[in-house]
Amino acid sequence: MSSESVPTLAVPNTEAVIEVRGLGKCYQLYDKPVHRMLQSLIGGRQRFYREFWALRGIDFEVRRGETLGIVGRNGAGKSTLLQLIAGTLRPSEGRTAVHGRVAALLELGSGFNPEFTGRQNVYLNASILGLSRSEVDARIDDILAYAEIGDFVDQPVRSYSTGMVMRLAFAVVTHVDADILIIDEALAVGDAFFMQKCMRYLREFRKRGTMLFVSHDGGAVTSLCERAIWLERGRVQRIGNARTVMEAYIEASVIERQGGASARGPTRLHKAREMLPAQVDSRQELMDRSTLRNDLRVFPFKPDIEGFGECKAQITHVAFRNESGNAVAMVVAGECATLEIDLLAEGAIDNVIVGFYVKDRLGQLLFGDNTVLCHEGDFAVTPGETLHASFRFVMPRLLPGDYFVAAGLAEGTQEQHVIQHWLHEALRFTAIGGTLASGLIGIPMLDVRLERAAHEP
Repeated sequence: MSSESVPTLAVPNTEAVIEVRGLGKCYQLYDKPVHRMLQSLIGGRQRFYREFWALRGIDFEVRRGETLGIVGRNGAGKSTLLQLIAGTLRPSEGRTAVHGRVAALLELGSGFNPEFTGRQNVYLNASILGLSRSEVDARIDDILAYAEIGDFVDQPVRSYSTGMVMRLAFAVVTHVDADILIIDEALAVGDAFFMQKCMRYLREFRKRGTMLFVSHDGGAVTSLCERAIWLERGRVQRIGNARTVMEAYIEASVIERQGGASARGPTRLHKAREMLPAQVDSRQELMDRSTLRNDLRVFPFKPDIEGFGECKAQITHVAFRNESGNAVAMVVAGECATLEIDLLAEGAIDNVIVGFYVKDRLGQLLFGDNTVLCHEGDFAVTPGETLHASFRFVMPRLLPGDYFVAAGLAEGTQEQHVIQHWLHEALRFTAIGGTLASGLIGIPMLDVRLERAAHEP
């Protein structure tokens, strides 16, 4: 698509909270320091600089309640666009109009003074985002509890790791009652547990607010966003459905890495989608002898993990176990796995349901099940009873990365129930290696064959 024919988003008759019209940002580049001085002395009579347009001809709108992703390679203009919308940069041409309180998480550490303590920076950053001193006073304990940085809160921010800075910045953003949230690659740092916490907040925010989300992570963009903009060299290359835009962006990146335009027929990316890898139990022995095995490293259960519920019962332990009943630190995808959940009833429950699901690092639900169909009639328990639920299944093949098991206990029926105890991240495991090339999971196949067809005489 040429830069002269950039489309404008088709916006239904609903309120637009962000309007961008003919937006452009130009920087003056000087080859030598003396040229900058000459330019200031001579003015517009002679030009000693070259123009670099970081953005030009940008037009779009964002509706109230919409999440818009922005993708593109480094230097495409993504961060510049967000800074213009947030008001931290002035445009060279065009205009932006934003209706509502904005909370922006831009460059890591922006809005923070490295010489101030974490506590002082909370007040500084929150004031930049529009909170009064009294409002911050009322929320400071919640902000610091959310950040989970402990005694470091009273240490200078220059002594923080990048993950700690992100924790503190994100904690402030979550407590400013924003109408519009702007996130610029800030979630690329930090540990896996805090990432889950952030993604839960973003998914909740989507239900009530408007969000602009910049990321190189295609899974995050397609998971969070309804629509997306692909920026290329400061221009809009494509705009529309998030999945469609993301696929076009990835395909273009693959073609470029291969050194040229797309040849006739499907690209390598398309072929990968068409020829999904065979995840087969019958090949497990072969994979066990090769580097293709998909190992899942399981981390120990943490009893103090964050949870919620009415607390008539409590989940006391979650683990993957072997045939002997011992907790295991490694599970192999494609083989049988047993997930066990131990519980303690602290009150009378008329009908118990125990369940789990597995989610990836972005919080996307992959698979799970519960005990609803395990027994006829109600399964009632009395105070003090201990319960044990087990789920035996063939572990699907997973992409490399962090995964979490959420576990819960409810009272009632499948359709109507009350959560008694729920652990968001009851168990963490990391997938290593494997053959999965696309998709979120690979289901084990009973049999896969490729044979030469017999020729008729």
